[in-house]
Amino acid sequence: MLLIIIVLAGLSAFLPANARADTSDRELAVFASNGGNTAYLTAGLLLPLVMDGEKGKDNSLRAADALLTTTLITTALKEATHEKRPEGNSHNSFPSGHASAAFSIAAAQSHFHPNQSLYWYGGAALISWSRVRLQRHYTHDVIAGAALGYFTTNWALSKPRGLILTPFIRPDKGLGMQVSRAF
Repeated sequence: MLLIIIVLAGLSAFLPANARADTSDRELAVFASNGGNTAYLTAGLLLPLVMDGEKGKDNSLRAADALLTTTLITTALKEATHEKRPEGNSHNSFPSGHASAAFSIAAAQSHFHPNQSLYWYGGAALISWSRVRLQRHYTHDVIAGAALGYFTTNWALSKPRGLILTPFIRPDKGLGMQVSRAF
């Protein structure tokens, strides 16, 4: 699976921003990076409520937990690295937040619905490519973001109740809160 992530995120290396003048290519990138990204993340968080029956609330919370954890780690890495963006207007290029968020949702939804993996990872790869195409990130930024989203989500999903939203994730009983003591 790691190889698939690297290949999908690395697709942007074969579509360098300065080698294409095609406006439809740029329009696709603008959509994928903006409205498409928002729609993709929203669908990844809310579709389980509609599609997953009794597990819907838990799956939505698990996806939200993974996305929140990924976003916090991504933000911390951006603050620590201060890498300039390709166009040079800011110092928060590494890793790509769009790529880490998209691959986080792709990993979560592929975990819940393995038969939909190609669609979720394809969407995440398109969003990642758009960031390079629009010169907002370097290829290594999106590859690192993709890996971060994938691995963080798998880490969160390996825990019975997630990482951050633990009080609200109750895989055995649905949405709720539980207080426990462990020594």
